[in-house]
Parts: sequence; C-alpha cells; structure tokens
Amino acid sequence: MRERLEQLLAAGRDSALLRFGLGNACLKDGDAQAAALHLAQATQQQPSYSAAWKLLGVALNQLERWDQAQAAWTTGLEVAEQQGDAQSAKEMAVFLRRLQRQQSQ
Repeated sequence: MRERLEQLLAAGRDSALLRFGLGNACLKDGDAQAAALHLAQATQQQPSYSAAWKLLGVALNQLERWDQAQAAWTTGLEVAEQQGDAQSAKEMAVFLRRLQRQQSQ
C-alpha cells in the first residue's frame, strides 16, 4: 500500500488525501518520522482536514515531540469543532488530556 501511494506522489499526484494515506501507511509501518512529514504536508495543503491533524499529533507523540503534538491536536480540535467532526474532536481532546497528565508527572 505504502509503495503504491509513494508511486502516486512521485508521479505528481500530490494532494492532502494522498499525503494523509501515506502518513497513515507510514504509521502502520512504524515510521513515525515519515508519517509526520506527510501529515504535516496534508495539513498545509488542507488546513481543515481534522483527521490529518489528529494523525499528525499521533506521529509527533510517537517521536516524543510533545509540544508539537500538543499544538497539532489543539489546532485539530479547533478544526474538528468548526467542521462538526465530533468524533475527531472527542479523540483529540482525550489525547490532549493524556499528554497533559503525562507532562505533569
């Protein structure tokens, strides 16, 4: 799956949806660094893509870049609420609470 998506990107078919798919595939492969790059690009291409913000936070959290993960989830939560994406908003709120608890220990 990841290889096919990378081929599409190499062929010039760049889009937020493609970057999201690549980021998701990279996370599944355990490659949080590549995932973060693709998901950051997805959020730049389509700032209203709440699912991309959510996964970007996940990738950054895996990389232990907690301040950046918090920023991604905070932005994503605002975007999700604006878009009416209640499920993503709820998930990111939980992620933020967990991160805040972790940082206060």
